[in-house]
Amino acid sequence: MKLVRLFTGFLAVGFTAAMLPSAMAQKWEVGVGAGGGFYTSQDVKLGSDSAAAKFKTSVAFSTWAGQNINDRWGGELRYSYQMGDAQLKRGSSEAVFGAQTHSVNYNFLYHTASSESSVRPFISAGGGMKFYRGTGAETVTQPLSQFALLTQASDLTGLVSVGGGVKVRLGAHSWLRLDVHDYMSPFPKQVITPNVGATVGGWMHDIVPMVSVSFGQ
Repeated sequence: MKLVRLFTGFLAVGFTAAMLPSAMAQKWEVGVGAGGGFYTSQDVKLGSDSAAAKFKTSVAFSTWAGQNINDRWGGELRYSYQMGDAQLKRGSSEAVFGAQTHSVNYNFLYHTASSESSVRPFISAGGGMKFYRGTGAETVTQPLSQFALLTQASDLTGLVSVGGGVKVRLGAHSWLRLDVHDYMSPFPKQVITPNVGATVGGWMHDIVPMVSVSFGQ
């Protein structure tokens, strides 16, 4: 995947920069985590009728590399993956289609406690891009197709991220991290494509609580 290769390149650049003498004074951190992704829905409107479109709740995985710029501020480059079906629902009728998402974003972090503290609450905000991809099997007929079609297409959108959490020290160089992020992106109209006469807009909110472990200086 292009986004995976892009993230790998960014990560390599970050580690290279961390080895430079000018960066040696900064503390670095890498981590991995798992959690769940909970999407809000948007209405696909057709005349006075509508159907709710979203991605179903799914498992989320993430990995990141970051640096603590000073005692309170830090930054991290993050790659995240989710596998959750695209869904179109109206009353008891439902259409479901396999899908997955990949995202790359950079966040700034502000810690409310010093780097020497055992417990460090933080808030974060940043941006990046998100790649939606339909992976299901297309069929001749699909429920609720008058509203939208769930397709094997892909959609690359912008991404805004806000969140917060807490880091709890496990050892001299390790942390347990509990956080939640809201990943906001424009509705992916290529994967969930409104049919003729139907409209949809707005932003998708992907609420992701996560448990992680990280290691660093």
